[in-house]
Amino acid sequence: MDKFKLFTKRPLRTALAGALLCAMPAATAVPAPAIAQSEAADLDRAVTALRAISTMRADFSQTDRQGQVAQGVMTLKRGGKIRFEYGSDESLLIISNGRSLYLVDYEVNQVQRWPIRNSPLGALLDPDRDISRYGKLLPTGNPDVVSIEVRDPKRPEFGVMTMIFVRDATAPGGLELNTWVALDSQNHRTTVRLRNHRYGVAVDDSAFRFRDPRRSSRRPG
Repeated sequence: MDKFKLFTKRPLRTALAGALLCAMPAATAVPAPAIAQSEAADLDRAVTALRAISTMRADFSQTDRQGQVAQGVMTLKRGGKIRFEYGSDESLLIISNGRSLYLVDYEVNQVQRWPIRNSPLGALLDPDRDISRYGKLLPTGNPDVVSIEVRDPKRPEFGVMTMIFVRDATAPGGLELNTWVALDSQNHRTTVRLRNHRYGVAVDDSAFRFRDPRRSSRRPG
């Protein structure tokens, strides 16, 4: 089967939305318990690495709980802007303009919107969020890999997000975001892996606008 045909199947679309748009602990989440100084340093380095990115493009692959895979390109820009393009499937777009995150489905002419703070990508996008306040370091057995789990113990329905960084001196802050795993409250897991990172690329703000399929005109969203 043509792999791109998988992109338009409704179960996979649901998984795509769930991985990126399910609820995430808000800034009021309970802070994590006191941790060792070395662990705190790694958490601080991860926060610094995320905030040091001005612009970035990376190829991604996203795998849902049934093993179906979608691929595409992620574009990130400081200020909470992000764009996920799913290969040749031009009917599906996930995009943030810095305030809200949108799932745009041109196949059925629908748009869904979430505030960034209620998205698992809030830890990546929102400069006012600090993952060290409500995240914890997970053991990896590899000194070059840093894994951070983010959850709100008082709101298990928000699910869990795990962000995995690899030490890389050429990456901003010395850590490169390699993978994140979203686990929803039903234990449905979706994994996003990044590769071929390109930092400091020219990205115009128009990349984070979209044509709203619900409108008869072509005004940008």
